[in-house]
Amino acid sequence: MPKILHVDPSLTRQKTVLAIKSIPIHAYDTPLATERAALGDGRLRRMLRDMMIIREFETMLAGFKGQGAYAGIKHIYAGPAHLSIGQEAVAVGSAAALDAGDHVFGSHRSHGEFIAKGLSAIQKLGGDALSQIMEGQAGGQLLRTLEGRLGTNDIRQRAEQFLLFGLLTEILMRSNGFNGGMGGSMHAFCPALGIYPNNAIVGGSAAIATGAALYKKLHGQGIAVANIGDGSTACGPVMEAMNLAGMGQLTNLWDEAYQGGLPVLFLFHNNFYAMGGQTNGETASWDRLSRLGAGFNADNMHAETVDGTNPLAVMDSVRRKRDLLIARRGPALIDAECYRYVGHSTTDASAYRTKEEIEAWRSVDAIAGFALSLKAEGILDDEAEAEMLAGVKQTIQQITALSVDPEASPPIDIKADPFAVGRLMFSDELATLPGGGALIAPAETCSRVTQLAKRSRVGKSPEGKKLSAMAAITIRDALFEPILHHFQHDPLLIAYGEENREWGGAFGVYRGLSEILPYHRLFNAPISEAATIASAVGYALEGGRVIVELMYTDFIGRAGDEIFNQMAKWQSMSGGVLRMPLVLRCSIGSKYGAQHSQDWTGLVTHIPGLKVVYPATPYDAKGLMASALAGNDPVVFFESQRLYDTTELFQPEGVPTDYYRIPLGTPDIKRAGKDVTILTIGPSLYKAIDAAETLATEHGIAAEIIDARSLVPFDYDLVLTSLAKTGRLLLVSEACERGSFLMTLAANIQRFGFKHLKAPVEVLGTPNWIVPGADLESSYFPQAHDILDIVCNRLIPDLARPATGDRLWDNVALARQGL
Repeated sequence: MPKILHVDPSLTRQKTVLAIKSIPIHAYDTPLATERAALGDGRLRRMLRDMMIIREFETMLAGFKGQGAYAGIKHIYAGPAHLSIGQEAVAVGSAAALDAGDHVFGSHRSHGEFIAKGLSAIQKLGGDALSQIMEGQAGGQLLRTLEGRLGTNDIRQRAEQFLLFGLLTEILMRSNGFNGGMGGSMHAFCPALGIYPNNAIVGGSAAIATGAALYKKLHGQGIAVANIGDGSTACGPVMEAMNLAGMGQLTNLWDEAYQGGLPVLFLFHNNFYAMGGQTNGETASWDRLSRLGAGFNADNMHAETVDGTNPLAVMDSVRRKRDLLIARRGPALIDAECYRYVGHSTTDASAYRTKEEIEAWRSVDAIAGFALSLKAEGILDDEAEAEMLAGVKQTIQQITALSVDPEASPPIDIKADPFAVGRLMFSDELATLPGGGALIAPAETCSRVTQLAKRSRVGKSPEGKKLSAMAAITIRDALFEPILHHFQHDPLLIAYGEENREWGGAFGVYRGLSEILPYHRLFNAPISEAATIASAVGYALEGGRVIVELMYTDFIGRAGDEIFNQMAKWQSMSGGVLRMPLVLRCSIGSKYGAQHSQDWTGLVTHIPGLKVVYPATPYDAKGLMASALAGNDPVVFFESQRLYDTTELFQPEGVPTDYYRIPLGTPDIKRAGKDVTILTIGPSLYKAIDAAETLATEHGIAAEIIDARSLVPFDYDLVLTSLAKTGRLLLVSEACERGSFLMTLAANIQRFGFKHLKAPVEVLGTPNWIVPGADLESSYFPQAHDILDIVCNRLIPDLARPATGDRLWDNVALARQGL
C-alpha cells in the first residue's frame, strides 16, 4: 500500500512472456586435487572423521533403542530416535562452509547437523573462546564432569567431548544435558556453538530461521540456515517463510543500509521420503525439489540440486550461497539429495521400499565413497582409515559410558524437586531499556502525539458526562503510548503484521508511527500468519524484542503450531537458557460473525508457557502493555475491537501521561460491594457495571466488580478475599462457556474458597454455538439483563426478580445435544 510503489496498468497489462532461469542439477565437478590445494589434507580428513562420528553416534542410539545396549554398555532409552544414517555428507559439508557465528535451525532428524555444526565451530574458534563456552555452560558443570573422568590436554579434543557429552546427556534427558534434559532428542541445541533449536514439527524451523536472519540483518552478522526435509515442502508455513524472506519491500522500500533479501538458507535434506511417503513421484508435485525456487523470485532463490552423498559438493554449494546471502542477495535454496538407510523412526520397518533400493544407495555411501576418493588422491590409506574409525568408536564409547552413568550424569529427580519443570515456564524478568531506538523523526513531531496532547486523560467531564473518543484518551491511544515509548528506548524492538504501517494497524493502534519509524522497525507482513509468528519467534530467540499482530483472534487457527509449539515452549525446552520477549497482539472481533468474532482466550490459556492479558480500560491497557513489552516472556495480548474507543471511566486521575507498568497477573476491583462478587474478563466489565447499577438502585444489592485484566498468571487472593465477604460469585466473559477460562476460574475458586460459598459459583459466557452476525450479537454476548437474571434467580433467589433475558436455560439438557 505505499504510495511510492505505483501499480501502472500500462505496464502490468503488457503482452509478454515470463522467462524462468535454468536451475543447476548436480553441477559440481571440481577435481579433488583442486579442493585439496584449497582445503589441505587435514581438513579433508577431518570431514571424513566428522561423518564417522555422526554415524557412530547414531549407531549407538539405534543400539540402545533396538537392543538396549551398545558396545557392551547397557541402557534402555525410552525417548525418540529419528536417525539420519546415510545423510552425514549433507550435515558435514554444509557445516564446513559455515562460520562459527552462523546459526543452524534443525528438524526432528538433526543429531548429525548438531554434531557437524559443533565440530566445525570447534575447529574455527580460538582456544580462549572454547574455554569460555565450556565454562559458561551451567557454570562449568558439564566441563567439570569431563575433567574428572576423561583426560586430555588438547582444548579442541576437550571441546569435542563437551559437544558429544552435552548432546547425549540431553538426548537421555539427564540434568547436565545442554538444555537440562528439557529438550531431548528432537529439541537439543547449543547456541554458543551456533546450534539453535532443532524442531519436532516438520518444517517448523523454516520461518524461525527466517526471523533469526532478520535479526542478523538488522543487528548481527552471518546467516541463518533452516535444515529441513523434503517432506516439509508440503507445509504451508515453509512456503510462507520463503516468501517472507524475499519480500519486495526488503529491496524496494527499506533504507539502503538494510536493503536486500534476508540472509537465510533453506537447506533441504532431501532423502526422498516423508516418513513412509515418497515425495518425488507420490506425495509431492515437483520432480526436482529445487524447482520450487522459481516460484518466489526471478533468481529462483539461487536454487540448485546437489549431490548430498558428496560433502565437497554440499560444501561448495553452501559456500556460494553464503556469499550471496552476505551480499544481501538472499534468500537461497539448496536441494541436497541424499538417502537414509534407516526408517523414519526406530519403529519403522521400511515396508514402503525395497531392499534393492537401499542397497543401491549403500553402493554410493557418503562415508565409504569419500574415503575411497581420499585414498585415490593419496590423502588417506587403509591403515589411517582404520585408525581413524577406531578412534571415533573409542570416543563415542567413552562418552556413552559417561552419559549413562547416573553418578556422572544424574537423571532429573522430580520427586526431590516437583517444580523442576514448572520453574522453567517463565523467566519473570523485566528488561532494562537501553535507549537509543532509531527514529526517522523526533517522536514529538508525530501527528498522533500532537493530537493526544490535546485530549483529556479522563473519560468524563467535570460534570460527570462521558467524553467521546475524539475528546479523551481511548484504549487505542493507551496502547499506542507505551509502544511508542519502547520504540524510543529499545533499539532491538520491531513490529510487524498485516496493515501495520501506513494503515496504522487495522484498528489504528499504530496510527502515526510510520511518520517516525523506519521500515525495518515497522513493516507490513504478508498474509502469512504462521510465518509472521514463527519469524518473530526466531527474532526473539536471537536476542531481539518484537510485537506482532493478528488482525483477528480467529486467525490463531492459521498460526496454531507457531503459537502453541514454538512461541510457548522454547524458553522452557531450553532449560531456561533462551528468552522469548515476544508480544502477540490479537484483536477480538465484533459484528463479523462466526469466523471473525470469536473469543479464543480459553484456547490460549490452556497452553503452558504463554502469559495472557486482556485489559478492558485505557489505564490498564497502557500499564499492562508496558509490562508485556518490558518482560522477557511470551505474551498474548488480547484487545476487544468494541473497546478500542472506550475512554477511562474508573481512574479518577485518568491515564497518566508518563510511562508506567502494571504487573501481569493482578486483578482489580472496579466497583466495591459486599453482597455478590462479579468477576469479568474483557468487555463484560461494562455490562457488569450496568447490572450493578440496577442491583443497587432497584434491590439495594451492592455488587463487587472485579476485572481479571490478566488471565495467565492470575492471582486468586483478591477474588477469594471478596468471596469471603460476599459469599456469592458470578464470572462473566464473551467466550463460549465450554472449555473457557471462566470454567477454569470457577473450578479453582470453588476449590480454594468453598468454605465461603453461600451458593454455587455461576458462569455466564456465550452459548456453545457459532457467533451470529451483527444484528444478533446482543442475543449472543452476555448483556446486563443476563447478569441480573443470574444474580436475582440463582445467586440470590430471594430477590425473585422476573427474568428479562433468555439465558436461564437447562444447561444439562443442552449438553446432551452437544450445546
